[in-house]
Amino acid sequence: MTDHAFEVPAARAHCQRPSRTEFRVYFAVIFLATVPLATLTWAMALVRGGRLPERGPMARAWSQAHIITPMIFSA
Repeated sequence: MTDHAFEVPAARAHCQRPSRTEFRVYFAVIFLATVPLATLTWAMALVRGGRLPERGPMARAWSQAHIITPMIFSA
């Protein structure tokens, strides 16, 4: 029979979370990397549609950085 009543040491009980500074650095790098692509897609939408898209290139880059950065930290 297996004993399921063992105790996990305190050091292993909690996952070590990355610091906020590290998250912000990654976020900034990803944001800066996505700005050119977001600008390009924004310009293409402007040319194709003939009017300004609802969200600007900075909002698109910010959104992409918000999507990508947590994916990196959850891996």
